Amino acid sequence: MTEITAQLSTQLSRVRLHSRRTAPGGADRTPTLVAVAHGSRDPRALATVTALLDRVRAQRPGLPVRLGHIELNAPLLPDVLARLHGDAVLVPLLLSRGYHVKHDIPAMAAAASHVRTRIAAPLGPHSLLAEALHARLTEAGTRPGAPGTGIVLAAAGSRDPDSAADTARTARLLSARLGGTPVVPGYAAGAGATVEEAADGLRTRGLRPVLASYFTAPGRFATASAAVLEAAAAPLGDHPALARLVLHRYDQALRSRTGSDHKEAGAATVAV
Repeated sequence: MTEITAQLSTQLSRVRLHSRRTAPGGADRTPTLVAVAHGSRDPRALATVTALLDRVRAQRPGLPVRLGHIELNAPLLPDVLARLHGDAVLVPLLLSRGYHVKHDIPAMAAAASHVRTRIAAPLGPHSLLAEALHARLTEAGTRPGAPGTGIVLAAAGSRDPDSAADTARTARLLSARLGGTPVVPGYAAGAGATVEEAADGLRTRGLRPVLASYFTAPGRFATASAAVLEAAAAPLGDHPALARLVLHRYDQALRSRTGSDHKEAGAATVAV
């Protein structure tokens, strides 16, 4: 019996749970979540994104989380990827499809030939964004669901029609959450109605325009948009719903794996 017990103990010591990926030597290989922010010269932007990622870490302790920027702020995404090894999921802290999501981020990921990367979908559109926008409007004391109110969903804007479609979808989600209150997009740049034009359109319908700030963090466009209307909410920032959405996009990208364990290092796949 003693010999059998010893043999059984030896065999059990070699068992590894298949749900954990390990590198040679037993090091944990949980894919790193790399949050990809645009970057801004506004110092509040970096502080806000840092606070958001602190919430992400608090919601999922033990998950390796890094921050990389497309431009304007350090650390830049290529520098972050240069220091990583193994697998990484890049989660754009961007609210719609556009040039950065379709071109810049994939190019930076592909250039990191030593890392296996997957690129998650951008944060928007999603019902969790409508939850966070509703909360920010309420915090600003704007009574967003009150009769006679209309919401301008102020966004950065893009020439990419997919970006406009994503923003329009978020506008519909927010309208539904507010019980049918009209929500119209207004853009700081790119194609489509400006924030001023969107507000004027609501006024012609006899509605009082209120601004929902559809920006991840403070910055030039967010500040300029908020200046248009007296009743304006703060950007999404580190709202808990946004942190949950970052993790949802990470998990979604991992679930979409189709044989990616067999990909060569450096291959980048976009999950949509």
